[in-house]
Amino acid sequence: MADTPENGEAAATPQDAQAAPQINSRVLAQYIRDMSFENILAQKGVTGDAQPEIQVQVNLDARKRKPENQYEVITKLNVTSQTKEKSEPLFVLEIEYAGVFEVTGVPEEQMHPYLLIECPRITFPYLRRIVSDVTRDGGFPQLNLEQIDFLSLYRSELARRAEAEKANETVN
Repeated sequence: MADTPENGEAAATPQDAQAAPQINSRVLAQYIRDMSFENILAQKGVTGDAQPEIQVQVNLDARKRKPENQYEVITKLNVTSQTKEKSEPLFVLEIEYAGVFEVTGVPEEQMHPYLLIECPRITFPYLRRIVSDVTRDGGFPQLNLEQIDFLSLYRSELARRAEAEKANETVN
């Protein structure tokens, strides 16, 4: 009788291991590339009850670095807060948070989605902590960002680019 695991599935053979590439990813560094926090409430003052309304915009960028298999992935956040009643600005936080990754075993055609989906997932908890600390230290209740679905973000960017290309083709 052949060796099978207890769940009844066939055991992986050495040929299967050769067929599937082994993906390895290491975080070499993480850092704040640029950050700005503007406390408009402290500068100008806001009258009445300041119930905040917060908007968060996310952009991603990835670029190849000189050493082989190294990439820099940047998550850019633009967080604005304003009062619900009068739409008076409370604060603006702009931050670019970068991670340097060494990635091997990812097929070239899958590298772009890997860099813009998996890598930001790894660095996001650190970015989230920085946003929380900066808003708290700026005199506001700490802002705990909700988890970002980087897969949906990637898909919507691909759809947006496809629509832009389609619009350019009809104009030309």
